[in-house]
Amino acid sequence: MQPSPPIILTIAGSDSSAGAGIQADLKTISALGGYGLSALTSVVSETPGHVSAIRLMEPDIIEDQIRVLLEAFPVGAVKMGMLGGSAQILSVVKQWKASSAAGLPLVVDPVMVATGGGRLLEEDAISHLVNALIPLARIITPNMDEAQVLSGDVLRSRDDLAACAEKLGRRYGVSVLIKGGHLADHEDASDVLWDAGSLHWFTAPRSLGVHTHGTGCAYSAAIATGLARGLGLHEAVNEAKQFISRAISTHFTWLGNKGTIHALNHFHSS
Repeated sequence: MQPSPPIILTIAGSDSSAGAGIQADLKTISALGGYGLSALTSVVSETPGHVSAIRLMEPDIIEDQIRVLLEAFPVGAVKMGMLGGSAQILSVVKQWKASSAAGLPLVVDPVMVATGGGRLLEEDAISHLVNALIPLARIITPNMDEAQVLSGDVLRSRDDLAACAEKLGRRYGVSVLIKGGHLADHEDASDVLWDAGSLHWFTAPRSLGVHTHGTGCAYSAAIATGLARGLGLHEAVNEAKQFISRAISTHFTWLGNKGTIHALNHFHSS
């Protein structure tokens, strides 16, 4: 009999172009040897670089998706991505606390802005994200823009990233991975992890001229998959960093009606 893979639940939005959100999470989980479950929080009409429309799911159906999945499956880890609004965030937190999932590794990707600049989180939802959800996480994975919103700091260098990761980690009592792929002062794509009082850097060569989206979604889903497989946090982050770097460097390219389209290659060979 084929051994059954670990189960990872992703709670996030749908991306119609399948490069980010639930679709990217499920591809990533499968590529790294997990079995993905999904609870849909929103439907986003988008293409790489352009968000056209967003529709949020009703809080009761979000709660019910989470409830039935956690009751039925032996979930090994949970990733939370785009939640959309105050009601949706509070609904997720309510169901999480009511379930038996409190002991599961929770990876929170605090999605606020799409790569193309579209706003993905309502202003009044940020306080609920910060106060109700982030403290429940094992690790949060903000990009530079999101880390600036959470901290109030301006991030321009590796030193800024390191100081911000420690500040957020101590404030919320969680591990923090800040993704520094858009840092202008370094030739590598460098991310910093603050965990248990110490800082660790993860680097990979920068892929120039590649304009994909959904890297943050895939990165956090990869970390959750590693944790569900029993990896330690540092090992899971390192594996996720290498995975996403190869997905970028081996990206797909098409010529569409509105120009060139790039997409992550989630099923690249290691």
